[in-house]
Amino acid sequence: MLYDPTEHRIRSFVTRAGRLSTAQERALSDLGPQFMVEHQKEALDFEKTFGRKAPLILEIGFGMGGTTAHIAKLMPEKDFIGVEVHTPGVGSLLKLIGEEGLTNLRVIQHDAVEVLRDMIPAASLAGVHIYFPDPWHKARHNKRRLIQAPFVKTLCEHLAPGGYIHLATDWEDYAVQMLEVLSAEPVLQNTAEGYAPQPAYRPLTKFENRGLKLGHGVWDLVFTKK
Repeated sequence: MLYDPTEHRIRSFVTRAGRLSTAQERALSDLGPQFMVEHQKEALDFEKTFGRKAPLILEIGFGMGGTTAHIAKLMPEKDFIGVEVHTPGVGSLLKLIGEEGLTNLRVIQHDAVEVLRDMIPAASLAGVHIYFPDPWHKARHNKRRLIQAPFVKTLCEHLAPGGYIHLATDWEDYAVQMLEVLSAEPVLQNTAEGYAPQPAYRPLTKFENRGLKLGHGVWDLVFTKK
């Protein structure tokens, strides 16, 4: 069972039945046993999982995994765990892991809030990436947005001192909310005056590139833990 039916909190995602491509299905079958980590209600042993000791970056909601694989390839000295609930995205990232020969990336198909609560020890993360989370653009649905004060507080509890949170969104009102929430968290400090320049390690997605050509904005935020 993927989710605990006794949990009744508002979720920031909707599970969708997506169609798996043949390649994604093959990647799940062939690479899943090696690179997927099952959700468990006990702390994950990072050194055992990766076979080494290295800074760990957690990415929440990696979509189809292109950005995740790009950054993991760019930073072989760091380890990465990507969390995503949608099966086609998981299959897509596993396919990229195989194609790029990545050894520093693992995948958990589960709710990120529960992964943080159950599997990630306090003060153990070097960084957190959350790129283009669902904006829930209708005002009545804003309460479902992932970036809220309680969740950011939880992220901070799992960050090591000096660790960072990197967010990106293409919805301006969500960017405003993100900046307000992160700025209000006392253990965080902004690395920029307001929004940050896009870090060189985060690639442009084809959808983001298309939006920029149409004049749409993209906002990055990078905060560090004091």
